[in-house]
Amino acid sequence: MLCATCNVQAQKIQENMIDNPMLWADVPDPDIIRVGDTFYLVSTTMHLMPGAPIMQSKDLKNWETVGYIFDKLTDSPKYDLSPTEGTVYGRGQWATSLKYHKGKFYALLAPNERGSMGDTYIFTADKAAGPWKIVSRMRHFHDCSLFFDDDDRVYVIYGTGEMMELKPDLSDVIEGTHRQIFEREADETGLLEGSRMIKHNGKYYLLMISHVYAPGRHRREVCYRADNIQGPYEKATILESDFGGFSYEAQGTIVDTQDGDWYGIIFQDRAGVGRVLTVMPCRWIDGWPMLGDEEGKVPARVRALKSGEPTKSIVNADDFSSPKLCLHWQWNHNPVDNAWSLTERPGYLRLKTSRVVPNLYLAPNTLTQRMEGPKCTGAIALDLSKMKDGDVAGLAAFNDNSTVLAVKKSGKQLTLELSEQSVKLSMREKKVENVDEKIVERIALKTNKIWLRIDANFVPRTDIANFSYSLDGENWTQLGGDFRMTFDWQRFFMGTKFGIFNYATKKAGGYVDIDAFTYNKHQ
Repeated sequence: MLCATCNVQAQKIQENMIDNPMLWADVPDPDIIRVGDTFYLVSTTMHLMPGAPIMQSKDLKNWETVGYIFDKLTDSPKYDLSPTEGTVYGRGQWATSLKYHKGKFYALLAPNERGSMGDTYIFTADKAAGPWKIVSRMRHFHDCSLFFDDDDRVYVIYGTGEMMELKPDLSDVIEGTHRQIFEREADETGLLEGSRMIKHNGKYYLLMISHVYAPGRHRREVCYRADNIQGPYEKATILESDFGGFSYEAQGTIVDTQDGDWYGIIFQDRAGVGRVLTVMPCRWIDGWPMLGDEEGKVPARVRALKSGEPTKSIVNADDFSSPKLCLHWQWNHNPVDNAWSLTERPGYLRLKTSRVVPNLYLAPNTLTQRMEGPKCTGAIALDLSKMKDGDVAGLAAFNDNSTVLAVKKSGKQLTLELSEQSVKLSMREKKVENVDEKIVERIALKTNKIWLRIDANFVPRTDIANFSYSLDGENWTQLGGDFRMTFDWQRFFMGTKFGIFNYATKKAGGYVDIDAFTYNKHQ
């Protein structure tokens, strides 16, 4: 039997553990660096704005969003949800590379687009929280890694083992420097992606995801190692592990601590919630950064780096008392800036209709926030008194397949409607070609204030959302039953989000006021 003191110590150790997934939310394509005692993480958010979120942590357990690399992308009307030109659903910013060099932060990203929309951006900032400014734009590099060598030469590693050197001022590539630094194996019929280059003890290490479709082989994280950045490179598989009843993990990077320990941060596909992040030990064995526990598996728990850090999260409640939008929110595509406000009615988020649209998928100023596993609940309180005929406002489990709880105004009548909606997008331009809508339940309303709630369950193999409403904020009535949340890489390529919306189908000019967004994460 443990003594009382030992029991207390054991409890503290338990409390200071990181349960995997480290971030049970949609945080794909990670890059992570450490500057001093702080870790900085960047992820893909594609069509959400502002984009390329920067998150920070002191202990790899408690993360908060501290800034974004850009507020908007403006190369095309597609970023504004154009009904004629198309959208950027599942496109936009991908797989940003984050670096720190000689006192400055650098980020390199390339939208997954054709032509000039897909040009690579390089940004820089004095602080990770920003402000960030554009250094240059150049040709497209897929899933690339920026790398500053010890001699100050700069490289971009991209695609399946391609590399080019950049000019010292980062203004463009140096022509003639293209090099194929390795050739993939015969059974690697898929691309090798997610390049992340680091240097350790004088050697160069390129981490990548390998898609192997041969019998008995799985998705895996591989590493290419060389004494010279130009090669030759040798290869090892550093992680080939499933976890938690889901698929095999791959794509991410490694990072060291101030004490010289190393960790791997790798993402895993988890259906409706999206692509989640796991943390694991990285052990240097024979000069290779081997990931996972002693058996090479993703562990269920990892000890946090330090105790006593305040609890922080990238998903949060909001009473909208700040005059600025909190950083845990992102808009679906570029917002219409004059069609929302936190100051016109202090303590409320006002969403105005700015143009007439046919459906939710073309509606500007839909405000989103991630959902989290294993379970979470989000709710809003809506003042409906200024809606106009044809307006639609509410709360959605927002994705390419959405379940939508909406208040609709027809003439002077308000109706609460629960529906399942699925968008069809053109393959190339991502135009909204059709929205298939199935009405599940509809009730008449006789009030101008209503509370709407979503309960989401991402316990493995569940992915269910339930919808409720209240007329007083205390007593809730469920509508419908269990609604499946899905993940489709060919459309949104993103986990399901809470979506707060208000759009006009007949005439612009109405608005709704959101009193608060309440949020709780559950086990």
